Amino acid sequence: MANPYLRAFGKHWMKPLTLIALIAPFAYLAVLWTLMLTNTDPYIMGFNPVQWTHRYLGDTAIRVLLVTLVISPIRDITGWQPIALIRRRIGLAAFFYAFLHMLAYLGLDREWSLAKLWEDVMLRTYIMLGMASLVLMIPLAVTSTNGMIRRLGRKTWDRLHWLIYPLAILAVAHNLLMVKLIDGDPTIHAVILAALLLWRLGRFGLKRLKPAQAAT
Repeated sequence: MANPYLRAFGKHWMKPLTLIALIAPFAYLAVLWTLMLTNTDPYIMGFNPVQWTHRYLGDTAIRVLLVTLVISPIRDITGWQPIALIRRRIGLAAFFYAFLHMLAYLGLDREWSLAKLWEDVMLRTYIMLGMASLVLMIPLAVTSTNGMIRRLGRKTWDRLHWLIYPLAILAVAHNLLMVKLIDGDPTIHAVILAALLLWRLGRFGLKRLKPAQAAT
């Protein structure tokens, strides 16, 4: 990385600015709830703040998850390796917002009734897909430390974290089925994910092709 300004940004500013950006959606939600509960602006989230809240958290989780998947293409295209240092931090934020999304649904919609939540999982396909995605995120969140990388070994860790692709597919499918629309944000999320998966498949295919070409 020859550019000294880019090098200085990666060393001193990238991580703290990333942390601020990841906290911002939660801070924004906290401000909205404060304004509503204090009657400063009681309808700032519309007439159904509960639904608005858990949908906002779900959308935020998916968008942060997609940003996690964008890191590798940016690194490959630009050659700027330090950007990979923030990937695990962003992935943990995706899990944080996905977990809050589930808690908001369980607490605000289902009054902390696990029986009602389980009934929804069994009866509603989109909730089943969302819960499956959240469950797959748990081992990735638990192993997102340098200590776990050393304990598992880099190869095993990399294989485990390939789960991000099926869980992203489940999360986007959950989003699409929940709103039952073929336009709007869920469709944008699906298009972005499809492009990222095609990029990954293309990179994987090129890696397999190079050894074959070298052998001929």
